[in-house]
Amino acid sequence: MIEAVKRIFTIAELRTKIVYTLVLLAVFRIGGFVPVPGINGEVALAYFKNVTGGGQNLFQLIDIFNGGAFSQMTIFALGVVPYISASIILQLMMALMPSLQREIRENPEYGRRKINRWTRLGTVILSFIQASMYAKYAVQMNIANPGIISPELLSVGTLFGVPVLFYVIFIATMTTGTVFLMWIGEQITEKGIGNGMSLIICCGILSQLPTTLGLILQQLNLDSPEPGQLSVFSLAILFCLFVGVCIGTIFIIQGQRRIPIQYARRMVGAREVQSMGSSYIPLKVNYANVIPVIFASSILMFPALLGQFIGAGNWVGTMASWFSPGSTAYLIAYVFLIIFFTYFWTATQFHPDQIASDMKKNGAFIPGVRQGKQTQEFLEHAMSSITLIGAVLLAAIAVLPTIVGRIMNISSSISYFFGGTALLILVGVILDTMKQIESHLISKRYEGFMRGK
Repeated sequence: MIEAVKRIFTIAELRTKIVYTLVLLAVFRIGGFVPVPGINGEVALAYFKNVTGGGQNLFQLIDIFNGGAFSQMTIFALGVVPYISASIILQLMMALMPSLQREIRENPEYGRRKINRWTRLGTVILSFIQASMYAKYAVQMNIANPGIISPELLSVGTLFGVPVLFYVIFIATMTTGTVFLMWIGEQITEKGIGNGMSLIICCGILSQLPTTLGLILQQLNLDSPEPGQLSVFSLAILFCLFVGVCIGTIFIIQGQRRIPIQYARRMVGAREVQSMGSSYIPLKVNYANVIPVIFASSILMFPALLGQFIGAGNWVGTMASWFSPGSTAYLIAYVFLIIFFTYFWTATQFHPDQIASDMKKNGAFIPGVRQGKQTQEFLEHAMSSITLIGAVLLAAIAVLPTIVGRIMNISSSISYFFGGTALLILVGVILDTMKQIESHLISKRYEGFMRGK
């Protein structure tokens, strides 16, 4: 392992990419402590802790994704959720617009630039909307708990009693922060180690580790003979969940079904030879990796966040309360969305028609299956079958720790971090990043970072 790490830093190009990525992630973490002008982050944090009250709350979920920036009302409070939401909308548009798909196939580079441009525009619009709702909610918070917003900022630049100056500063700052965070993610993807947005989410999750460990020690109550909120038995169960989620995630992401293929023989001079190539097609059990988990979490965050900001007493707030994190409706919707996005992402990224066409051109075929249309149908059926298995297992791993934590009365902040969505994303992104590093090593004719069997 040590030798593998040494090999990483012996390649100048790879070393530059890693350092560049770490610097940008450090900028992200620093921005997570820079409050919006006129906001007292400590008072806001105390208010949010009082609101959560130890139960599973939407604000806790957002805070884990954003590394604690949301509860302190910093410039990166919205995180990358608007970007992910915009990406989901664009992916759905591509699936519903055949003309756009054809345009991207005919000119991939132009299509990629066009999708990126639309995604950025969508990110700005969604950031503006969410920042506006957050600004209104901040004013309501300040009424209930004075001191969150500077009194001078509320009194200056008012129009018909509305603090216009505060709204402008708050919305502009948070929207700009999200756009800057989007730029950081894109730079990591293009010039760094890759997977920029996923690494930002991963970094935010890891930043909450010390807080979660401190909460575990506090609830164990080791300094007192009195039993704590968290027992040693519950901690052991939690540890087993932690190990189980890690192992399950690795198996789902790495698992594959190998479809054997053969190559037609051809004559070269006076000899009959067989074309060389891979002897199987690897179909991944979970082609979408942890993207469905990220998409599903982001989708469920938006309506719940809208309901929290609008407040109770209306139908929007009532419906949003049904889908609060940890509720039965939330878990059912979460499972459904994970399965849906697993199939959706696989359908948009896996192209059996192209694979069947390439196999026919190269003289390859699946034993017992005719080339062309039958090969395409065989691959579609095989991928559909294993995708169902991968999607169900992925959803089960995502929600099982939450259910066990509720049954055993374990704090949601602990169970969510050590055995749910957060850990699932964390393990998935780390595995993907290791593959990126390994591909760089192999391209430079090194053995690789991850050893095979």
